[in-house]
Amino acid sequence: MNKDQIKGRVKEAAGELQEQAGKAVNSPEQEAKGHAREQGGKVQKTWGDVKDDVKEAREDMRPRDDAKRP
Repeated sequence: MNKDQIKGRVKEAAGELQEQAGKAVNSPEQEAKGHAREQGGKVQKTWGDVKDDVKEAREDMRPRDDAKRP
């Protein structure tokens, strides 16, 4: 897990909380801000997932020291 995945999840949760609070107090502005924050968190988390996948793929492509070489 990398920092983008962690920060994204935190933003996503905070945005969801802000959106629910906006609904509770009947504030469309806070609801919209919360939704935007939640979506931004999802994007950041997904970016972190992509970075993690690329890192793993690069590691899989590297030759192993124990691999037999011709």
